[in-house]
Amino acid sequence: MSEPPYGPPYRPSQPPYPQQQPHPGPPRPVARPPQPYPPQPYPQPRPARRADIETASQVRAAMAARSELGPEYDDAIADGLADRVEELVAYRTAELRHADEAAKEDRADVRRGNTHRFALGIVSLGAGIPVSGIAAAYGDVPGLMVAWAGIVGVNAVFAWGSRGRRRS
Repeated sequence: MSEPPYGPPYRPSQPPYPQQQPHPGPPRPVARPPQPYPPQPYPQPRPARRADIETASQVRAAMAARSELGPEYDDAIADGLADRVEELVAYRTAELRHADEAAKEDRADVRRGNTHRFALGIVSLGAGIPVSGIAAAYGDVPGLMVAWAGIVGVNAVFAWGSRGRRRS
């Protein structure tokens, strides 16, 4: 076979691996792979919720009754405490449901207000374009200014009124 037309094949002047390798020097520290997230501190414990004064007094009374009555009344005392705990859970659950319903109503009011503002903006543009076209056809600049001032005024009054309703 003959040599390729573009020249002789490449032959390195040095062997691919040196005969003597230099001394590597001191060992390098091993790098840790990067962590995907920075380390987080331990979460702080939430402060313990203070027990209701009435509940605490009922527990104390149950403990005193147990010490006076003896172990044969343990079941009755435990049932009484369990009833009280169930009562408290039901009360707290009702509070949370009420708060959730109120938040849903607030979100619905905000959505409704946003829809009204959007509709008013579309109607304002729909009214402003023909008014601008008519005023441009007749060259009536003061009439155009009055028409757009009225459109802006309607939008401003609506925005001001809805702002007052959101605060209350």
